[in-house]
Amino acid sequence: MKITKLISLIRPKQWIKNLFVFAPILFAGQLLNFQILSKNFLAFAAFCLTSSIVYIINDIVDIDADRIHKKKRFRPLASGEIKVKEAVIFGFILVLPILLIISQLDIKFTLVILIYFLLNVLYTFKFKHVVILDVFIISIGFMLRVEGGAAAIGVAFSNWMMLTTIFLSLFLAISKRRAELSGTDNENIENQRKVLEHYDISFTDQMNTVAVTGTIICYALYTVSDKAVTTFHTENLIYTTPFVIYGMFRYLYLLHKKNLGESPEQIVTKDLSLIINIFLWFAVSFIIIYKPKLTGFFN
Repeated sequence: MKITKLISLIRPKQWIKNLFVFAPILFAGQLLNFQILSKNFLAFAAFCLTSSIVYIINDIVDIDADRIHKKKRFRPLASGEIKVKEAVIFGFILVLPILLIISQLDIKFTLVILIYFLLNVLYTFKFKHVVILDVFIISIGFMLRVEGGAAAIGVAFSNWMMLTTIFLSLFLAISKRRAELSGTDNENIENQRKVLEHYDISFTDQMNTVAVTGTIICYALYTVSDKAVTTFHTENLIYTTPFVIYGMFRYLYLLHKKNLGESPEQIVTKDLSLIINIFLWFAVSFIIIYKPKLTGFFN
């Protein structure tokens, strides 16, 4: 059905990346404040719809390259199941609910979502062809998700957590490049993604070493920072660090030994060990951060 193909066009599976907008409310200790949480859900919806428009633009621009890719050739536009004109019309339709959502949120959020959109459009047309800058632009996209979540609910976000986000998103972007290199037909590499000509396995592995180290160190430093200890009245958040370390190592294992990583959203939603680890990290973090509020609630 045409509706099914239109839904496939906006890649709802990749909306999982937009869960980063919930990071500020979790670490602000306001996750149980449902009035504030409702604003966070609006921010999440806005990023999902905006990223969907970006995917449509990207698929229109890359339609020829996608047709020779072993997996991307099955995308609605590349396969011809959706016409370019239909995709453009659908993209304009998605603008309407975005405008409605941002009208309910702070002007700072509107600015963040606008920057996010413009940056991704520039990435589609130019930056994705520039070595190293391409992965940094992807990283900035995750930062803007976090900034958007903070702006939507009017809270400040820790600098250490922002640095953690930078390194983590760089790790995901670099891992994607590595997976593309190891899984792409070398004869078509230039036509499928030109920037891959400037990368190799060794180079991406070296960059990932820095990204993994940065993620773990910045997160650990956040858990013992004055801001975290003062906000949560405990130093116990440090005990969530092993989950972060395991998650990074597990992802590296899947990248190196299973040749995964080209679709981060699939790894996060299909690898049972990673799913359990993320759940345990969230559960332990939630208990540590919200224990005083939960105690008061039940008493």
